Amino acid sequence: MTASTTRRAFAARTRSTSRLAAISAVAVAGTLLLTSCGDQTDKGAENGGSDKETAAASAAPLFDQLPAKYQKSKVIKVGSDIAYAPMEFMDESNQPAGVDIDLGKELGKVLGVEFKFENATFDQLVLGMNNGRHDIVMSSMTDTKERQQGASEDAKGGADFVNYFKAGSAILTHKGNPKNISTLDDLCGLTVAAQRGTANEDLLKAQQQKCGDKKIKEFISDQDTDSITQLQTKRADAVITDFPVALYNELEAGGGNLFQVVGDQIDAAPYGIAVSKENAELRDALKAAVQKIIDDGAYGEVLKKWKAESGAIETATVNAGK
Repeated sequence: MTASTTRRAFAARTRSTSRLAAISAVAVAGTLLLTSCGDQTDKGAENGGSDKETAAASAAPLFDQLPAKYQKSKVIKVGSDIAYAPMEFMDESNQPAGVDIDLGKELGKVLGVEFKFENATFDQLVLGMNNGRHDIVMSSMTDTKERQQGASEDAKGGADFVNYFKAGSAILTHKGNPKNISTLDDLCGLTVAAQRGTANEDLLKAQQQKCGDKKIKEFISDQDTDSITQLQTKRADAVITDFPVALYNELEAGGGNLFQVVGDQIDAAPYGIAVSKENAELRDALKAAVQKIIDDGAYGEVLKKWKAESGAIETATVNAGK
């Protein structure tokens, strides 16, 4: 993430949308807690699709910008850690939902393909993409130079990032802020949770080095929902998570009576759709698609739906992370 600190400028809330189902993934009992198969006899279709389906895909404004592989398959496989409400989570029907899923649908419309989300562990997503398991990664992943270069453990092989959103970290604590937390320095001596392989874990460990003898008791989880559960059950005093996630939980969990975001948003930086460095044609098509949905208003409607307007960008970029 960047080194800048941004005030909470969220009219309602941003960022892992007002779906109560997301909270069910993060809370314990009692609390809040995406082929087409054409007629194989159709002569005009490639890959088993009907003439009608092929024409519909070809009519998408950016279909011709896609590599031939995706024009033929009509599918882009998306790796995602789907446990990060409101960005991506499993809804009451156990289907992917959230900001990234809805943005994926809009990107699919202008590209003429389906974005098929596949659940995976966050710190294995880029490696999985570079090994061919996923075509891209779309999982609220902060674009950093380390991830671009493959220098971080959660981005082996590196990646290019198509930037589509912006968010920083935040501190989430119990309603009423009983520990009087306002800055990272106030976490010294407390029990603090964060998700493994994220910029939030890096932030926690950097603060740990500043605490001297008054050490932070760290709870590092594989999923952010586990961190929130630790906070809800009072086994943690605070969670460092992405600002949209923190704000979503403040507003939605337990009817808004469980949690509170304290202090300012920390180190706001761009999220990126990770694409293999060997797949520049797909990267450029995605960049054009992000800009298209920004310009036509679909992007803004998705963010409004999930109350994530504070993370909006105006221009799609590539590798803008520092």
